[in-house]
Amino acid sequence: MFKVESYDAARGKNYDLVIKQLRALIDGETNAIANLSNAAALLNQFLDRVNWTGFYLMEDGELVLGPFQGLPACVRIPVGKGVCGKAAHKRETVRVEDVHQFPGHIACDAASQSEIVIPLIKDGNVIGVLDIDSPEKNRFDELDQRKLEEFAAALVEVL
Repeated sequence: MFKVESYDAARGKNYDLVIKQLRALIDGETNAIANLSNAAALLNQFLDRVNWTGFYLMEDGELVLGPFQGLPACVRIPVGKGVCGKAAHKRETVRVEDVHQFPGHIACDAASQSEIVIPLIKDGNVIGVLDIDSPEKNRFDELDQRKLEEFAAALVEVL
């Protein structure tokens, strides 16, 4: 009997391939900017229906723009402010279905409708966040969150 694979199972396998590609790209490379740049480009190529993929890095107690793909972005975000700052402050992923309903949302690109932010935690410290925006409301689901957290964890190993 022919077995039809579920949509989520196929998406999960695709994410696993991207994580494998990331590991190959960062293998043996110690430069954080190079690794973050390749990670942002890889996610931007892989993910559909997104308009910004990138990183903010912790510097002197605030998030500072790092490597990204997309339109120019806000340069500095205080911890606790906006979606990125909240994820860094809470030390957990923040997934927002409609950024216009998020209190204190920082609008860098008016086209963004939904967002997911994954904190990058190394040795117990938040060293930055992975930020992904979409021009669609409710773009990110639990599978995206779980797999993007795996992606971020693989990246943190070399940062």
